[in-house]
Amino acid sequence: MTPFDYRRAADQTEALSLAEGGRCRFLGGGTNLVDLMRQNIEAPAALVDVSRLPATIDVISEGGLIIGAAVRNSALAAHPVVRAHYPMLSRALLAGASAQIRNMATVGGNLMQRTRCSYFYDAAGSRCNKRDPGAGCDAIDGLSRNHAILGTSEHCIATLPSDMCVALAALDAIVHLDGPMGPRSVPLLDFHQLPGTTPHIETVLRPGELITAIAISPSAVAANSRYRKVRDRSSYAFALVSVAAGLDVADGRIRDVRIALGGVAAKPWRAVQAEDVLRGEAPTRENFLRAADVELAAAKPTEANAFKIELAKRTMAAVLGDLTGAGA
Repeated sequence: MTPFDYRRAADQTEALSLAEGGRCRFLGGGTNLVDLMRQNIEAPAALVDVSRLPATIDVISEGGLIIGAAVRNSALAAHPVVRAHYPMLSRALLAGASAQIRNMATVGGNLMQRTRCSYFYDAAGSRCNKRDPGAGCDAIDGLSRNHAILGTSEHCIATLPSDMCVALAALDAIVHLDGPMGPRSVPLLDFHQLPGTTPHIETVLRPGELITAIAISPSAVAANSRYRKVRDRSSYAFALVSVAAGLDVADGRIRDVRIALGGVAAKPWRAVQAEDVLRGEAPTRENFLRAADVELAAAKPTEANAFKIELAKRTMAAVLGDLTGAGA
């Protein structure tokens, strides 16, 4: 296996050629690609060194941020503008992994995490459509306690493990990409894909494309926000359910709201229906639970993870209650 430097033109041409055939992977800190290679689940012909991608956090007009793809998770969580104006993002980053991993993981790598589904990792004994398209999904009738309840299909019920992406979904973040066809921007909400009939296609990245930066904009909702992660252990565990939420309340009514759920789908799940229910309403626990009921009505759990429906509802109401004083 030969490492390539994306910045070198000769290597770039060869790397992009390999990428078009699906045999090359762009590796950034924070992905679990190395784990998958060790377990013979991934076998790329080449790895591209992307460590010289932008690693700066630039403050733009009115407190907006352009976050380079190579920015470390720990640096982003500690940035004063993030802590002051985007508290849900800082909390989400600090809820992920260990301090040592956060010191190495990058923003771009975090977006590219693969699922932690145990059947995906069991190449020797389990069927998985993500790993082997058309093989089937053993998780559906198997041990599915940690799996998805929203946006699933008969082909896959895996979840996205990222905490950071849940907060970015609530913040309407924009992902900046660059590649052979030139630069483009994609809303974070559209970056990851639901499984449908092609669960092995997880993002909208084109062959040879790289994440270069993420942009977020300030708002009253972003400034009054929180992230809560519910898990089996108090640390070093992936979310059973997580909620990133922000509220803007004026004159006793919800003027604007953003809610995203983690641990429940193959992508950060933006609770658009719940948001629609809450706008213009009083910020009460009853209204929070009513909105959560509407959002979770489409859930399709397995017998093992049906508890996630009530857990998601209560967590959503609790986080919104914390933001308004109408606590759980």
